[in-house]
Amino acid sequence: MKHVIFGLAGILVLAKSAAANDTMAELRTGGLEYVISSHITMAEEELFLSMDEVRVDYVFRNESDKDVTSIIAFPMPDIAGSPDSNVAIPDFEADNFLGFTVTQDGQSIQPQLQQRASALSVDFTEELKRRNIPLLPYSDKAVEALKGLPPEILKEWETKGLIFADEFDAGQGWQTIYRPIWTMHSTYWWKTTFPAKKDVRVSHRYKPSIGGTVAISFLSNGKPSEGFNEYKTRYCMDDSFVKTAAKLEKAANSGGAIYTEAWLSYVLKTGANWSGNIGKFKLTIDKGKPDNYISLCADGIKKTGPTTFVMEKTDFWPQKDLDLLFLVANPPMPQ
Repeated sequence: MKHVIFGLAGILVLAKSAAANDTMAELRTGGLEYVISSHITMAEEELFLSMDEVRVDYVFRNESDKDVTSIIAFPMPDIAGSPDSNVAIPDFEADNFLGFTVTQDGQSIQPQLQQRASALSVDFTEELKRRNIPLLPYSDKAVEALKGLPPEILKEWETKGLIFADEFDAGQGWQTIYRPIWTMHSTYWWKTTFPAKKDVRVSHRYKPSIGGTVAISFLSNGKPSEGFNEYKTRYCMDDSFVKTAAKLEKAANSGGAIYTEAWLSYVLKTGANWSGNIGKFKLTIDKGKPDNYISLCADGIKKTGPTTFVMEKTDFWPQKDLDLLFLVANPPMPQ
């Protein structure tokens, strides 16, 4: 896998990528299960990723002599509750928390939404629903609903890895609030017919869920900190990117711009569920500002503008999902 670096004034682009590809699915007990299509090809895919928007445009082609009716499923990035970090979600309380929209051949579609919740690889969806607990872990409604559970259930769920006890003193003595740490899995889906020997055009738009930190967390005074190796593997950070991050950290300590992390993930592997490879694949990434930086795993990506980078492939077979690490420039702290 090739690593590409675009200088300090631009961005560091390294391996890996980010968001969610269409796939075919069947409705079975327990929800959607993805299947391999033997007749429908993904002739084209154009994917645009930024911290503000995800856009995906597809051309599907039915290569058979008969119409094919099936379910199209679009898996979204998982939302995992955590006691140590948070995520940026456009609407914490809405089912359509990312503002997902879809059109097919120019016509708007209202997709179905399937959501599941798990902890420690165990599905707890029905248990949460039975006790009227919203599934979005960062929802205020979920936290409020947990307050109404009996103490013995809260202790049981804490043992199962569903929740954690947040203990704090806000000036009124020690308090304990139980917060979700389960993971929510979301998939949009709809039923459609692919006419024989014809193309079907599908487009998605949504605002991504962005995780992040208040500083560069994989370094401490220019040296690797806890989690550094995981970052290096996930975002394909090479020595040049790490050295640049160390310089940015040092400059921030001397009154320069403060760089924070932003993370974006994209589920790409489901594109391999269609018949054959993706005929034409184009990935465009916008890092937002010229003085931002990015690290990801991508083979053959090229800089096309002050903030944009493009990778184009033919007969593309996605073997892994995309993970992007942005280093975002923020104004210096006032002296």
